Amino acid sequence: MAVRTSEKIEGSTTDKQTHEDAVGRQIRELRKVRGLTLKEVAESAGISVGYLSQIERSQSKLPIGVLKNISTTLGVQINWFFHGSDIPTDEKAIVVRANNRRKLTFTALGIEEELLSPNLSGPLEMLMSTIAAGADSGDYSHEGVEAGLVISGTLDLWVSGQFFRLNAGDSFSFKSTEVHRCANSGAELAKVVWVITPPHY
Repeated sequence: MAVRTSEKIEGSTTDKQTHEDAVGRQIRELRKVRGLTLKEVAESAGISVGYLSQIERSQSKLPIGVLKNISTTLGVQINWFFHGSDIPTDEKAIVVRANNRRKLTFTALGIEEELLSPNLSGPLEMLMSTIAAGADSGDYSHEGVEAGLVISGTLDLWVSGQFFRLNAGDSFSFKSTEVHRCANSGAELAKVVWVITPPHY
């Protein structure tokens, strides 16, 4: 997808500007969802705060090498920012087709997440987590509230020390500020749909 996008951009100054505007907005959106400051991202990516600010406001060119460093800092693959170039304009802010989901893979944890909501700029996000057999997220917490529905497999869930084993069709909700953890102790993949507010990818 990234290659096709690049070819399209080179053909038109208008297309290129539109793409750069979109990338700048996505960088700002993802940075804020991650709870990172301009300074933190800039230092990690090896650029100045002023330059990063200009990138986010689409006021400066963005070489692919710099975008790669920013992507690494924000924890996504570079193709995250090339997503959606072929999506009809009237769908972009509303619909996510199954074959156009943005993905984030935590290889070491055995967890893959797909963004089901169109973007991270709204009041909530919806994710589909695919959790491999034996995978474990470890304990964590953050601001907000979340809920989920187990689509298939078995999900082990801990919330503030309480343990729950959930099967397909079971659902849950809790404050994200409570220390929580999920794991798959079954032999098959577990698929879980999560809704989190505010977005916290």
